[in-house]
Amino acid sequence: MDSVHVALGERSYDVRIGQGLIDRAGEEIASFLKRRRVAILTDETVADIHLAALTESLSRQGIASSALVLPPGEATKSWEMLSRSVEWLLEERIERRDVVIALGGGVVGDLAGFAAAILRRGVAYVQAPTSLLAQVDSSVGGKTAINSRAGKNLVGAFHQPILVLADTDALATLTPRDFLAGYGEVVKYGLLGDAEFFEWLEDAGPRLLDGDVEARIRAVRRSVEMKAEIVARDETETGDRALLNLGHTFCHALEAATGYSDRLLHGEGVAVGCALAFELSARLGLCAQEEPSRVRAHLSTMGMKSDLSDIPGDLPGADGLLDLMAQDKKVIDGRLRFILTRGIGAAFVAEDVPRDAVRTVLSEALAGRT
Repeated sequence: MDSVHVALGERSYDVRIGQGLIDRAGEEIASFLKRRRVAILTDETVADIHLAALTESLSRQGIASSALVLPPGEATKSWEMLSRSVEWLLEERIERRDVVIALGGGVVGDLAGFAAAILRRGVAYVQAPTSLLAQVDSSVGGKTAINSRAGKNLVGAFHQPILVLADTDALATLTPRDFLAGYGEVVKYGLLGDAEFFEWLEDAGPRLLDGDVEARIRAVRRSVEMKAEIVARDETETGDRALLNLGHTFCHALEAATGYSDRLLHGEGVAVGCALAFELSARLGLCAQEEPSRVRAHLSTMGMKSDLSDIPGDLPGADGLLDLMAQDKKVIDGRLRFILTRGIGAAFVAEDVPRDAVRTVLSEALAGRT
């Protein structure tokens, strides 16, 4: 089993990465408990596959548990489900010394983390991410949130977990589409700061998709290492942590435009957004035109969405997408802020990107849909 330390002083924690961690969860969590009980938040899809193994593992350590099973999907990151979760935790008499376990993908992790953040002004929680996207990204770093009508993740809090259990066996239960959506975040790490990792992915990507266990563990570990390093430097996203948003300004606008539906999964939007960020960088003369072509070539090799033409259904025009970008929480004083790049592995934060350049990139990408 691998372990990556997230160094945040008194709020530091470890991310365990490897096989069989759900079956060993009771052993991993026991030392954190003041009393032998936990509350689990999960969703219907994950509960059918993993909840019994988790509760049995806890039971073997004498830990009682109760679970709230929520509907699956992005729509669960809502005021309604947050209220339902918090009220249930109160009914279960979860105290500040207790622990909440988030068992599931990014939606459950974000929602459960936010519920833990506001319950009794903050209770401890453990992330048990079951999707690739959650293992490499959303479970690490303490960002918790729900969506609102105004946009994605606009209501939330920074609340670090006390432990992350990334069971790579859980990845075998994902559909190919869900695995590849998570892979969009893995690729992002190579693109933003590790050209050698991206080069390795170009070779190893198909093996990851085919189920190569060692390759999957390496990909998760390297992604978590990169995120942990950035979070340790900039926990609340005032500087370097913004680099983790490579592709996300485009992505969040596209998610809003598709109604947070299964027309576009988050990781798919990240992949398309990364390709568009590279295209914008090339248009602004920041990197060679070969770079966005290389990014799209790898995404296409993996069978992933890489452009707006790959998104089914109608999309707004360029100005409509720009208006959606203006709602993004990365907008500062009304100025669009993007993560741009000087090449693969060389991303940087760009303030006040020319709106006309963004409009041109979007217009050309939309024209490719016809």
